[in-house]
Amino acid sequence: MDGKDLIKRVKEDNVKFLSLQFTDVMGAVKSVDMPIRHLEGVLEDGAWFDGSSVEGFARIQESDMRLKIDTDTYAVLPWSSPESRRARVFCDIYMPDGSPFEGDPRGTLKRMLKKIADRGWKYNIGPEPEFFLFKGSNGHGIHPVPHDTGGYFDFSSFDEAVVVRTALMDALDSMGLDVEVGHHEVALGQHEIDFRFADALKAADNVLTLKYTVKAIAAQHGLVASFMPKPVYGINGSGMHCHQSLFDIKTGDNLFFDAKDEAKLSKLAYSFIAGQLEHARALAAVVAPTANSYKRLVPGYEAPVYIAWAQQNRSALIRIPRYTEGRDKSVRAELRFPDPSSNPYLAFTAMLAAALDGIDRNLAAPKPLNNVNLYDLNRKERAKLGVTELPGSLREALLELEKDEALKAALEPTTYEAYIRAKWEEWDEYRLRVSDYEIERYLENA
Repeated sequence: MDGKDLIKRVKEDNVKFLSLQFTDVMGAVKSVDMPIRHLEGVLEDGAWFDGSSVEGFARIQESDMRLKIDTDTYAVLPWSSPESRRARVFCDIYMPDGSPFEGDPRGTLKRMLKKIADRGWKYNIGPEPEFFLFKGSNGHGIHPVPHDTGGYFDFSSFDEAVVVRTALMDALDSMGLDVEVGHHEVALGQHEIDFRFADALKAADNVLTLKYTVKAIAAQHGLVASFMPKPVYGINGSGMHCHQSLFDIKTGDNLFFDAKDEAKLSKLAYSFIAGQLEHARALAAVVAPTANSYKRLVPGYEAPVYIAWAQQNRSALIRIPRYTEGRDKSVRAELRFPDPSSNPYLAFTAMLAAALDGIDRNLAAPKPLNNVNLYDLNRKERAKLGVTELPGSLREALLELEKDEALKAALEPTTYEAYIRAKWEEWDEYRLRVSDYEIERYLENA
């Protein structure tokens, strides 16, 4: 769509207000809302806003920034009332001199994707964000309560979970996400809605759309939706497995596929996998970015912990799903340790940077551990196989990121400095807090 098409669509949809959306460095969605009568002027000149109060943005003396609409991201917000109907567009951020703002996470991903577009490649991702639905009466309490009692893939002809999930899928479909399936996950109150793979930029936009749509629709049903990686002790946490592939822009061929290879993987795919494995410990700081993330990444709850790859084996960090004859385009690498608390623009930037480093250096992937349950191995057995493990805390991950020049370069100086500063502040705040566990364990027994 161009600007004229957008103006026409807005009138046809009877939209009254338009939300100009972007994210801060942490991935929180920010919005500048305007009456639709100003759309033509904003399409021409952009919308000015004060960036000095946004996490990771400019200093106070450099606060004036401009939003430019990406017209292809237009979607009506289905929960808005007909009399004050709202739509949204994602925006790119520019400085007063007309140059792109280097701290814009969406812009950071776009610049990374331009590098592979120059090679004639497209990076496709199919994310699978998981989330919990809690009872609204105490969803914000110390111990949130799941709103249903279902389990993995459980079916019920009519219950709360099905009703809410159906409403969510309908809303997401109306906003342009090609929803493929939705189902109950392993834990009580845990769900997953999968949408069709897309190029990395659209996939990142889709993740943000899913997150705030799920929260809005859940609220209409008196529920609280959470994408926190590990909200409840003792049950599975929420991940965001990412199915990845590289395609040739001109031919549409899947560059991961090689019919002559036993695993149907090309040399490019093997180097892609090797790059992500080599950078996995630093990558964790971006794809598993909270102190809580590392309470999900522990043995026993189906989350990956050990740095290895395999075909079909779900205990590995990277899994190659089963190949079906004739489905060459479906050959892909599933990265299993990202979680939905990550900023998808920065996560996908770092994931691609790690993979490209493997490709550019012609790294060879280690032997796949297809028939090994990594959770059953002890430390000596893992060492014998050359299997290392992910960081055990956000602090450990941040220290790894600080040493990883390839990922730092991909995030670019402005974004990287803002991100690492914010994350160290988060870690310091976390480590100084006194938890319920400490009170229960030590108050009377110390």
